[in-house]
Amino acid sequence: MRRYASNMIELDVTGMSCGGCAASVTKAIVRIDAEAKVDVDLSTGRVRVEGRVTPQQAIVAIEAAGFSAVVR
Repeated sequence: MRRYASNMIELDVTGMSCGGCAASVTKAIVRIDAEAKVDVDLSTGRVRVEGRVTPQQAIVAIEAAGFSAVVR
């Protein structure tokens, strides 16, 4: 199995208020990179992504899921 370099991205995401929101954000990222590790902190709105996702890809995916996101 070939390994790819991974990135660590931290985003501020607004509009999340529950576990369902966190799941939607996680699913949006995993659609881009099935092996990505996604950590959502609802209390701060911070989302950490480790994987092959670029910041722009993450923002586009999260916005498509109905939330606003900016790189931290």
